[in-house]
Amino acid sequence: MLQVISLLVENKPGALMRVTGVLSARGWNIDSLTVARTLDPTQSRMTIVVDIDPELRRQVIKQMNKLINVLQAADLTDGAAVSREMALVRVRAASENRTGVLKEAEIYGARVVDATQDGFGLECTGSPEKVEEFIDAMRAFGNVDVTRSGIVAVSMESRKVRLAPPVQAGAAANGTEELPSC
Repeated sequence: MLQVISLLVENKPGALMRVTGVLSARGWNIDSLTVARTLDPTQSRMTIVVDIDPELRRQVIKQMNKLINVLQAADLTDGAAVSREMALVRVRAASENRTGVLKEAEIYGARVVDATQDGFGLECTGSPEKVEEFIDAMRAFGNVDVTRSGIVAVSMESRKVRLAPPVQAGAAANGTEELPSC
């Protein structure tokens, strides 16, 4: 099952490597990963989507919270959260299909970001399911190239964020908790 993990981390070298190392050490493939600075330039927000067994989800969050540079880890999979993805799609369409491309783009709320004689560059933002449907719809008009952003998510719960100080390098031997092997 896909798990959406939101991490608030110190904006320091090695933070991403530690987080992805926990997942790759267990043999779990990351479905999508986005990282960007927050309003505080010393912190970054990561949104990671990974396919893991439901019974291990809580352990993954506990393990992430123990990592050096991680200020907060939260599971947004089943909670009140908004998640979106963006896709840039280049559609090479014949002249007789151009009107159809534009009508279909309008249905999905996509916008034209570039237009040439060969086709269009379109931007579609929405739920991952909506983005997938849009891409499938564009395939009917011709050759497409797709670049996807990965999922970005934010919790809509009203609880206040409690930040714990990051674990110091000497305080934890390896910064991980043992999980059952897969």
